[in-house]
Amino acid sequence: MQLDFGTAPTAADADTLTDLSSADSPSATSAADPRGSAVRTVLPRVDARDDGLELVFEGRLRYEGDQLLGEGGMGEVRLAHDNDIDRRVALKRAHPGMSRQALARFAEEVRTVGKLEHPNIVPIHDVGLDEEGRYFFVMKYVEGETLETVIERLAAGDREAHERFDFDARVHVFLGLLRALAHAHERGFLHRDLKPANVMIGRLGEVVLMDWGIAKPIGGAELPADDDAYQRRLVHTQHGAIVGTPSYMSPEQARGAPDLDVRSDLYAACVVFHELMTLRHYLADRPQNVPGQLSGAMEAPLPPVTDMPAWTHASQGPLPIEYVHFLRRGMQKDRDARWGSAEEMIHELEAALAGRVRVQCPMSLTKRVTREAGRFVDRHPRLATTLLFATPLTLAATLLTLASF
Repeated sequence: MQLDFGTAPTAADADTLTDLSSADSPSATSAADPRGSAVRTVLPRVDARDDGLELVFEGRLRYEGDQLLGEGGMGEVRLAHDNDIDRRVALKRAHPGMSRQALARFAEEVRTVGKLEHPNIVPIHDVGLDEEGRYFFVMKYVEGETLETVIERLAAGDREAHERFDFDARVHVFLGLLRALAHAHERGFLHRDLKPANVMIGRLGEVVLMDWGIAKPIGGAELPADDDAYQRRLVHTQHGAIVGTPSYMSPEQARGAPDLDVRSDLYAACVVFHELMTLRHYLADRPQNVPGQLSGAMEAPLPPVTDMPAWTHASQGPLPIEYVHFLRRGMQKDRDARWGSAEEMIHELEAALAGRVRVQCPMSLTKRVTREAGRFVDRHPRLATTLLFATPLTLAATLLTLASF
């Protein structure tokens, strides 16, 4: 089967789209038929020969392929081959019968991602309209696996997964997610649907944040909910007037608060990080339905630092104490008590990876002292050796002195 995709709307189509914005137009394809023509390749095939070369203009369909990669409330994503550039791409195509509200969300997703050019955010290559009147856009295809799959493999005790994704490697993955958020927040956008299924890890180790379909400008107005897309998305990311995935929402997002800021995204990111590090969701013991997950997001606290079994999984050792403290701060129900920015979180984690553990309890004090002692030995080896031998002698002399009394 071949995907036959069209060109971007023409000037005549613009009038059609204007008509579709009227209140009595139920969908973006029912009031008129803004069909595109098949997009064909424009670059020639180059045939090199002994007597020269030949340029063959084939005019093939530009995008071919039909492997389903995923499906969401507003569209489906398929793997396709770009015959002009000769590479694989991911192609997101809108569901048929798209209403004007859904078209608005689709268009905003394209423009949002277009404004967020960053190594940790999937780029958009092309946009158009196919011969069936369905909008589509073309993205970079990230060959790899989702973070959701990685967590499942780790939780199952997969040896290869644990060798590749030890605690330090998982922190580096999370840093990639934070850098994507730092860029988006700097540009004034909230993602609002952070979860392991929306994070891809490429075969070269690249971390890419996907699915910006419900992103919105910080402080911007909410687009009207579309009936069909709303019902499709309900199971996955919407409940009532709330947009997002319930089990990864911040408390304020779960309440439907209108004034979400970057700390809402950062809370959701910490939920993802918690699951990645502990291999369990913090709401796993709550009712696994929308009301149960929403109430858990608003009420369920993390276990205390001293409850080590809660921070340990059967397939791995205990979570390093610095990350326990990091997560407890990041998942505070009071957003004023959380990390204030992705940059602040990046700085804290990079310091932890370098051994500069923040002293917050006896265990973190021990780790910090041990690290500083090692650095002292590296910088002053002779003095360290003298102290090493002098300390037992001093202790022995003290004990002998005390024994003489």
